[in-house]
Amino acid sequence: MTTLRQNFIRELVIRGIAPRTQESYIFAIYQVAKYYHQPPDQLSDEQIKGYVYYLANERKYAGSSLNVAISAMRSFYHLVLHRSVDYLRELLPYAHRAVRRPQVFSTEEIERLIALGCFHPMHRAFLMTVYGAGLRLVEACHLKAEHIHRSRMQIRVVQGKGRKDRYTLLAPVLLAELESYWKRFRPAHWLFPSPTQPELPLNDRTAQKIFYTAVRRAGLPRRGGIHCLRNAST
Repeated sequence: MTTLRQNFIRELVIRGIAPRTQESYIFAIYQVAKYYHQPPDQLSDEQIKGYVYYLANERKYAGSSLNVAISAMRSFYHLVLHRSVDYLRELLPYAHRAVRRPQVFSTEEIERLIALGCFHPMHRAFLMTVYGAGLRLVEACHLKAEHIHRSRMQIRVVQGKGRKDRYTLLAPVLLAELESYWKRFRPAHWLFPSPTQPELPLNDRTAQKIFYTAVRRAGLPRRGGIHCLRNAST
């Protein structure tokens, strides 16, 4: 690990940046260095602007992806190199305008996904939870049985986006599914544990694989990652 990378990680950790965002930022800096075949601290302002143009006009980055790349470069050059890159701030509104409305599944397609795409009860319960409660991927992976409040018909989301706790509605059909799943498997700690390491929560990559496998088995079109379920519920 290079000194620049170590310093960047340190600055992100100190500021409480979420681990997945840290990974995205670090990868974004790696990509710009790879593009120019130069260390990132040796790149000029014109090269940085040229790279943003390349992402937007040649790679056709979606607004959200472009926003991550720009934010990563702003953070790296400001926090690690103490270098002014204020011109990148002016590009952020463009990135936000470029965000496209996500494609979502219809109610009929969701029913098909659950009925035909899920062979394992845990996979079925997990995908129903993401959809029925409108949860983000990390939020669903880190659920515990104690977060399911049956009397109030709510699910407590701990340390969600912005590191804030919140509550979401628990539909009767989802409660019945979760109760059936829990009685059969009795997970000890995490509601959806890792299949290979039960003491750990379900890995986000494994969760995405569960979703993509279900989409394929159900014969549905690919419309993005597992967050399509959350978008379909809103």
